[in-house]
Amino acid sequence: MQLSRRWICRPRRSPLLAALAALVLAVTATASTGRLSTGPQTAGPAALARSTALGPCMISGTMGVQMSEGVPTPPGYARSTGPVRALNLMIDFSDAPGEGRATDRLGEFFPQTQEWFRTASYGRMDYQPHAPVKDWLRMPRPFSSYGIERGAPFDPGYRELVQDIVEKADPEVDFSTYDLVNILITPNAGPSALDTVLSVTFAGNHEAPVADGVPVSNASFVYSRQDDGSGSYRETGFRVLPHENGHVFGLPDLYTSDGGGAVGHWDIMSEDWGANNDLLGWHKWKLGWLDDDQISCASDPGTTDHLLGPLATPGGTKLAFIPLDEQTGYAVEVRTRGGNDDAVCKPGVLIYRVDADVDTGHGPVTVSDSTRDSGGCTRRPNVHAELSDATYVPGQSFVDPDKDIRISVVSATDDTYRVRVTRS
Repeated sequence: MQLSRRWICRPRRSPLLAALAALVLAVTATASTGRLSTGPQTAGPAALARSTALGPCMISGTMGVQMSEGVPTPPGYARSTGPVRALNLMIDFSDAPGEGRATDRLGEFFPQTQEWFRTASYGRMDYQPHAPVKDWLRMPRPFSSYGIERGAPFDPGYRELVQDIVEKADPEVDFSTYDLVNILITPNAGPSALDTVLSVTFAGNHEAPVADGVPVSNASFVYSRQDDGSGSYRETGFRVLPHENGHVFGLPDLYTSDGGGAVGHWDIMSEDWGANNDLLGWHKWKLGWLDDDQISCASDPGTTDHLLGPLATPGGTKLAFIPLDEQTGYAVEVRTRGGNDDAVCKPGVLIYRVDADVDTGHGPVTVSDSTRDSGGCTRRPNVHAELSDATYVPGQSFVDPDKDIRISVVSATDDTYRVRVTRS
């Protein structure tokens, strides 16, 4: 099979779990998807029109990277700007009958997910959830017969499940009118999320079963409930869905075998339990939520100053990027408590390394900790405490001696930070 930049995403790790099952990536042969517009609404094609002045900062991965942090995002994923039509289907099984009403399960995720994307995208994504079938869709086979477990491949279990879902839903659903599909499974099917996380996304999977002339190629499956007993589930339990949908828009997992130790709570693709959090500025640029004139590319030798406003508010310069080579670079942004960022306990400048040549789940992003071994500044449940105070404040600098790069926070006024980049 010829390799391409298509993949199947594996379940992400809960911070409560002690270990991470190995990622098993299944690639498909071509880059196609069920509902892919060739216009500027899709993640990949939208990126092709980016300013040539930002060319040195548009790092990219090599052929073998299945889900790269590179810019632009290749075509084949759900659109990430404009109207995004999300089909939601609630399913149950004879050995796991639906608990309560199917619409109650839907209500665990909406309107919260819709509002989360509106805030994160500064209104550039109009996430439109649809649930044309209001009752549980009973699968023809018991849950146990599909062989679904953590790390299960698409074939044969998920293929058979999708085929059964299509057969049950097709009389009432026109699959060709949706950009992505959310399968919201009754929580009593499979283990508790406290024991193992089954939620998974299959993105850009052109070999998926076809419904109404299109493959069900961008689909997220959500199991159980992310309820740790802290009492925060009603406010935060929905965030498993924005995380999983992040994959259908082309974003990789940022957790590693050590959990959220590389990025912490600074991106929902790293940690999605506990307090609300946003996406990194790099991801917002990839998704088309930041304009090119909001990106400052520090690719030339010498010293440059960059005025950066908080990521939580729209408008202004949001991201400075210092490319190291064609695959890697440092991103610089300002994080404050606001928008989707509820757990920011030390506002300041976040500095992180992006490597487009590192695959999903293997640490493509690494946050630089300005106060190593401090223990962090938050005690919020399920927030990676050590990195919670990773931000830099005026008077602090990050230095990469091997690359002769210094990033200094010079001053801050009304949440606007002056950052000085010096490179030899």
